[in-house]
Order: sequence, then structure tokens, then C-alpha cells
Amino acid sequence: MAFNRPDQFKKLDAPFDLCIIGGGASGAGVALDAALRGYRVLLIEKGDFASQTSSKSTKLVHGGVRYLEQAVKKLDWQQFKMVYKALHERKVLLQNAPFLAHPLALLTPCYSWFDRIYYRIGMWMYDRIAGHTNLEPSRGLSQSQMRQVCPNLSLHHVRGGVMYTDGQLDDARYALAILQSAEAAGACILNYAELNSFVHSPKSLKIKEVCWTDLLSGQTFQIPVKSVVNATGPFTDHVRALANPKLKPRMKVSRGAHIVLSADFWPGETALLIPKTDDGRVIFVIPWREYVLVGTTDEPDKLVESPEILSDEIDYLLDYFNRYSTKKAFRNDVSATFVGQRPLLQAALDSAMSTDTKSLVRDHEVEVDGRSKLVSIMGGKWTTYRVMAADTLDELEREVLNRAPTPCRTQDHTLMGGEENEKSRFMSEAKSLPADIQAHLWSTYGSRAFALLALDLTRLHEALPYVAGELAYLKTHEMATCWDDVLMRRWGISLRNTRLAGEIRANKKEAFAS
Repeated sequence: MAFNRPDQFKKLDAPFDLCIIGGGASGAGVALDAALRGYRVLLIEKGDFASQTSSKSTKLVHGGVRYLEQAVKKLDWQQFKMVYKALHERKVLLQNAPFLAHPLALLTPCYSWFDRIYYRIGMWMYDRIAGHTNLEPSRGLSQSQMRQVCPNLSLHHVRGGVMYTDGQLDDARYALAILQSAEAAGACILNYAELNSFVHSPKSLKIKEVCWTDLLSGQTFQIPVKSVVNATGPFTDHVRALANPKLKPRMKVSRGAHIVLSADFWPGETALLIPKTDDGRVIFVIPWREYVLVGTTDEPDKLVESPEILSDEIDYLLDYFNRYSTKKAFRNDVSATFVGQRPLLQAALDSAMSTDTKSLVRDHEVEVDGRSKLVSIMGGKWTTYRVMAADTLDELEREVLNRAPTPCRTQDHTLMGGEENEKSRFMSEAKSLPADIQAHLWSTYGSRAFALLALDLTRLHEALPYVAGELAYLKTHEMATCWDDVLMRRWGISLRNTRLAGEIRANKKEAFAS
């Protein structure tokens, strides 16, 4: 089944019930939910799909241990509800695309008997809140058991540890799988389509048309729509202002910086949760596709298109990694860096410039502008993308379409490529391929990987599992238009090793020549 821009443009001549602005996790979720509810859906994304926050996360599917701690300490019911929703969505996210998401064990070291009891009770609560959706029960570990699961963990002054299970996902490809599934359900999905303006009804001032430009051809479009959802994450206020200049800003961004090291710095499959830093943050050390990811920071930031890591942030993350690892890392060991800007919902409008981002609401809110009827989904996190979408559609149906909400059908909807029962057959048919290429094809494309077996399986780089036939496939079936689409998001190698990504680009630069 093709998924390319020419085919999508052919769908533009039909009327649309809904236009979604933004092709990250929340926009993708809304597109799939709406398409399954029977609506004619158009989604436009200014850049590539998941090219901003949604591809630059810490790659975790989690309820939020830190948020649970805050909920208990501050008796904060909102934080507790957020943890509850995320924990119950965690298993859904893993089940609907098992080739892109899997359970991940995390270890928290304890340096006193009090810490050991404190974190053990906290993880017990985490398990209880998850209930029947819990992935694995948490458990206490001795020093020797900690050494087995985390061979490079420094055990100096350690009194034991607590291990629990959350999940890990390939965020950019997960967003793509949601969008592919939405398209298969009838949605029109376009990347590199930039919103220009809205046309309002002269009488009611409700949005009746969406004006946008195809950035690759320069062609402009003015599309009639019955409703509009703003799912642009950190850029939400910009779209709100286009719809109604009188709306006050609601968003603030926090920068999450990450560094990447080779896997030999942190062997094994168990991640580390550093629960307490000198400045009150939480840092993770996470095994990630032959590498180890260290992050993240949580500082107020100015909204920009492509945030870059700061020198101080690299030093900060290296410092904490080296405090806990027996194998020390230095700047020249960092194979890649990336920064994501998180959309945080600012509850106190009059203090938007002074509030510490660590204290802002991580949960989501659906806003319907009474004048333009623009529906904005604000805040939230990757793990709850599906609930965010359902809440958005429910509110849109009630407040804009004036009808009772249609049942959401996404909870048990297997995403494109997610037929896990096909894995053994694929491995059998691909048995002549090197093991790393087999693993790459399945973990990238899932049950759609069979189509790759008929293409050119020559390696593009001797140290990497990517094959020549993938490039044509990515153009035709995944709407890749340039090397950044491929290296940053379809494969993600640029986020793990910038040197190797550069070598592929240099050796095959003609693949995306204009």
C-alpha cells in the first residue's frame, strides 16, 4: 500500500470534516481517531512528520515516577490522575505496535536504608496504580543482583536498588505508523504543508477554510473545512493567534537535552533512573539501539525551530553519567546530541514568564475558542497521545459539531506493521540475510518488511544494517523527501551517530538529489 505525496494530493478535491494542523504524536492520534469515527480528515504538517518534539523525546513509555512522587508529597490530585492515565495507556501503546515499542527495565540505586524503603514503597504504589495493566512487578535488588543487570554501575556506597518496568518506543516511527494507519482509514496526510491563514465566516467568525502552501512545489491551497484541530505542540499559541488574535498565550516550552554514547559505556538491557540530582531533576541512562541515551534536562527555553544543545548541557549530562558509571565518558565519546522542546501548559496566564517549568502542568487540556471554534490540544506527553486524541474528538463533537461523541475505536486498533504473529514467518523468509539486517527490517517496518525482501538488499554502509532498496521504499511508502527525513526520523541514525549518518549521506548523496 503506497503512502506518498502524489497520492495524497489526489484526495484534496473532496470536502473535509476536519483539518488537523500538526503531524506529531497528538496530531497523528487525532487523525487516526477521527478517521475511525468516520470523518473526512486532512492533516497538514509544516515539516516532516514528528520532526519537532515527537522525535526528540527520551524514548520512554511511562507513567512518570517523578510525577507520582510529587502527587504524594503535595497531595496533588491532578498529578495522580495524570500518572493513572499514563500507566493505563502504557500497555495499550506497547500492544498496538509491538515492533516499535517494548518493555524496559529501569533500576534505581539506593544509598541508604531509608532510600531503599522509600523507593520500594513508591514503586509498589506505581504497580498498584497500573493494576491489571502492569508490565512487570517491581522488586528490590541486592548489590550482586544490581551488578548482573548493570555491569558498569558504580556500587560505591550503594545499599541496594529497586527495579521496575516501563516501556521504550521508536518515537518518530511510532508517529509515522499512526499516520499510515489514519491514511489507510481514509485520511489525507501531507508533510511539508505550511499553514498560512484561516478564512472566517463573516457572520459567526467561525473558521470555514484553511489556507496553506505546499513547501516543495510552492503551490497554495484554500480548503473548505467544517472544523479545525490545532495539534502543534510548542507552536500552539501561534496557530491560536491566527484563529483569534485576542487569545492570550497558554504555552511555555522546556528544553530537554540528550547526549548519546556507544553501548559499551553501559552494557546490558537495563536502564538507570537517577532519581535525585543536585538541582532536583531526574536523569535517565537508557540502552537504545546499540547506543546509550543520557538525558534529560528541564529548563525554560525560547521557542525555536531547531534547538541545539548547549556546551553546559553536555558537561552536565556527562558529569552525572560519570558519577554512576565505572567507565568514564568524555566529550569526544559523545556520538550525537539532540534537544526536544516540550509543550507545557501554563495554567497561570499572568505569570507565564516567571514560572519554573518543573512546576508546570504536564497533563493536557482541550480548548475550544468560542469565536473561531478552533480546537487546540495543549500539553500532554507521548504515552497519553491516544487519550489526548480521544478527549479532543469528544470535545470537538460536543462543542463544534453539536453532537454526542462517537465511540473511540483506537484502543484495540493495531497500527500499520503491528501484526506480531507474522514475525516468525518473516524471519524464516529473511533467514539468508545477516542477523543485523533481519532485526533492522522487522524493528523498523514490522509486518510491512516483507515488501523489502524483494528489493535491493545491498548494504549502504558496512557498519550499519540499512540496505539500498529501502530508499525507494521510503519515498514511495513513507513520504520521505530528503536525507533528513530518512536519517533523522525513518532510521534515526542521525540522533545516535552523526558521523555514520554523514557518511551515508556523502556516499549516496544522489539518492535525494533534486
